[in-house]
Amino acid sequence: MIAIKVKKGYDFKNIAGQPALEAEKPGKPACVAALPEKIPFIKPRLRVEVGDSVKIGSVLFEDRRNPAVRFMSPGGGEIAQINFGPRRIIKEIVIRLAENEAQAEFDALSEKALEQIERDKLVAMLLDGGMWPLIKAFPFRDIADPAAVPPAIFVSLGAKEAFQPAPEVYLNGKKNLFGYGIKILQKLTQNVYAGAAADNPNVLKELRENITHVFKGAYPADDPGVLLYHIKQSSSENRSWYIAGQDVLLLAQFLMTGAYPVERTVAVGGTSAPKKKHFITRIGVPLAHLAPGVNGDVRFTAGGILRGYAASKDGYLGLYETSVTLLPESGEKELFGFARPGFEKPSYSRAFLSFFNTSALPANCNLHGDGRACINCGACAEVCPVDILPQFAFKCVLADEVEESLQHGLLDCVECGLCSYVCPSKVEVCTILKKAKAAYYKETGVK
Repeated sequence: MIAIKVKKGYDFKNIAGQPALEAEKPGKPACVAALPEKIPFIKPRLRVEVGDSVKIGSVLFEDRRNPAVRFMSPGGGEIAQINFGPRRIIKEIVIRLAENEAQAEFDALSEKALEQIERDKLVAMLLDGGMWPLIKAFPFRDIADPAAVPPAIFVSLGAKEAFQPAPEVYLNGKKNLFGYGIKILQKLTQNVYAGAAADNPNVLKELRENITHVFKGAYPADDPGVLLYHIKQSSSENRSWYIAGQDVLLLAQFLMTGAYPVERTVAVGGTSAPKKKHFITRIGVPLAHLAPGVNGDVRFTAGGILRGYAASKDGYLGLYETSVTLLPESGEKELFGFARPGFEKPSYSRAFLSFFNTSALPANCNLHGDGRACINCGACAEVCPVDILPQFAFKCVLADEVEESLQHGLLDCVECGLCSYVCPSKVEVCTILKKAKAAYYKETGVK
């Protein structure tokens, strides 16, 4: 194992509401859903209509950019709703689950057969089974191009971001399945790198045969883009692929069983969550199924407080999201807040005494201040794990100086959200950079 030390980042261990390592299996939900709107860059084409019967693993929609990239149903039953947003954007495809769900059948592949299969045939199997969208490509984090061969594939096992699933929970009893998944990736490229945290000895011991890098550092040291940044030797490696640890298990389960896998371990946390723990549930589960009985001013956030998005409690969990965070939505303004010491306010800045408070601190959705212009404090650069200067990059974006923003490292940005989190001026730096990357990708067609 190669040791990697990431000096920059931010530690969220003192945020209250972390999910316990305990895992629970909730009952079967009445409905599940697919969320095309939450899959970046794709142009979905529906393959079903309301009232159609579907199996687990039936095709729901495909990507018009490449119709071979298909997205499957996470449940068996009947298409109950297809909800559209502005400009006919497909927001949700809701499946009402049958009591006995039918399962689409695919070809299975033993470990011996995997060793002998040609790469092109393996890619075709993953495409046919709807598993290919689990693999994404740098630097834009779009679904990987099936026709390309990447210089490397990175596997992330970490959970340094607050309220994310712990690898020791979703990997419990699945060592052999994970090893099989790594072998699948090794058929796609020669270089497969899996990184795990040095402060998680149980995972390192359990998966020592498949771990290539051990990292030390705070969030987002576990991000595959950060690992790429710290080990790459040439610019060609910027086109590497990556996949989450849980999704490696799904690839392996699909090929070993010939059935489309839907099991998903979801971490539910936040100070407003009724149960702060892990749930062994399924892809597309209703958010209310994981946090029943929640009322009042509570914000549901799917996918993480830094990288996720606000969701309705009547909504569903998307294909890639593995966490649900519930935080107080209160927009009340604190009287004379500027004059208070703030001993219990989570903050990166030394302006509050909470900087010295090591106990768990409650988080909420308040800004704790008003927006203003960038003051060039350099806080964003202090935490940026890939050593770009976000304060200059985002100003170049706003000035429409695309080439200069690229020189400042726009494409190296791993979209961790820390620059926005630590900004005392409340500038949404990460959102600006993320939108700029997406716009550059769409306009230039760079792969």
